[in-house]
Amino acid sequence: MNKETVEGKIKQVQGKLQETKGKVLNSDEDKLKGVAKVVEGKLEETYGNAKEVVKKISKP
Repeated sequence: MNKETVEGKIKQVQGKLQETKGKVLNSDEDKLKGVAKVVEGKLEETYGNAKEVVKKISKP
């Protein structure tokens, strides 16, 4: 697990919290920002995982 993977997971949790806050407060803006942050986190996590795979493949 590398930095990008961890940061991606953290962003996903933050996004879920913001999305839930938006649902509780009936705020479409917070809901959308939360969903966007979850997507951003998933992308960052995927990038980190891909980086790990490349690192493992390139080792002799």
